Amino acid sequence: MFTLPEILILATSRNSHGGISSVVAAHESTSQWREFGCQWVATHRSGSKLVKLLYLFRGLFVFLCLLPWSKVVHMHIGEAPSARRKSLFMRLAKIFGKKSVVHFHAFDTASTIEGQYKDVYRRLFDDADRVVVLSEMWKTAVNSVFALGEKIKVLYNPCPDVKTAMTDIRKRKIILSAGVLNPRKGYGDLIRAFAKISSRHPEWKLVFAGSGEIDKAKEIAVDSGVESQVEFPGWVSGDDKDRLFRETSIFCLPSYAEGFPMAVLDAWAYGLPVVATPVGGLPDIVHDGEDVLLFKPGDCDKLAEQLDRMIADDELRQKISRASCQFAQEVFNVATIGRQLGEIYRELVVEI
Repeated sequence: MFTLPEILILATSRNSHGGISSVVAAHESTSQWREFGCQWVATHRSGSKLVKLLYLFRGLFVFLCLLPWSKVVHMHIGEAPSARRKSLFMRLAKIFGKKSVVHFHAFDTASTIEGQYKDVYRRLFDDADRVVVLSEMWKTAVNSVFALGEKIKVLYNPCPDVKTAMTDIRKRKIILSAGVLNPRKGYGDLIRAFAKISSRHPEWKLVFAGSGEIDKAKEIAVDSGVESQVEFPGWVSGDDKDRLFRETSIFCLPSYAEGFPMAVLDAWAYGLPVVATPVGGLPDIVHDGEDVLLFKPGDCDKLAEQLDRMIADDELRQKISRASCQFAQEVFNVATIGRQLGEIYRELVVEI
């Protein structure tokens, strides 16, 4: 029997590659999703301009059909195109007198809240009943521009719930990086850093699981002389992703900017020791040498040094792996984050 949803979740399609769809999929697994009768309304997906336009109109049609009977509209937004799309949905939500949550996933303040589209974000934040950000760093940054006060809430992205163990899988000497390959992700830096130490560790492989600039990355691997030690399986999901993460020994995030990186949360869920740049909300949480190894974006020499340490020191690798498990089980546990989101919904429903 179909039940009309109380909460409409506006976000990119579950078939899109990226962090927002991963976050929403994680929340979809929680009891709060079922308690509040949440409905995922896809308003965007990766593809051509025509595909994007069709998804927008389809999402708008579904939204208008469900909006009169809903109580809260929860909008996930990122960069400027996403914010502009959601502005239309926000106007409709206001016309129908619905409570609203704006969930802010941007990775760079300069291109969003401090950029030319600042007024777009200002209108969305002003109209929202709650604004959700990914860390204390983002709360400070957003409040410094928009002064939202008590309206703004911090809600970490959750680690996915890794349930079933594949007992036949053994660890391989793999350094994994996952996500869309583009300049912001620093994939070239990782290849060049790995090349500095590859001769000392010829049995180790560098694996990039993601779509994007694969041909360009392969060229960098050839130019760096490590093409035989670098692999590009493309975007992985489902059992293929599960198997790859379980086989991996080290995870690396060489990004220049993030909101709160879902790739690291995936790594923590599998207990992988992480080498990363201190981007987005990570500096609020991690401590270099204790639960992660850090390097500045673009510093290939330091990245090579940190990878070399992690490869060579089994005790260090195990210590940071234990810290990753602790992050996944405690602060970033999906059930815990789901309950926190449920409290935000509960506050808004009570206010109606």
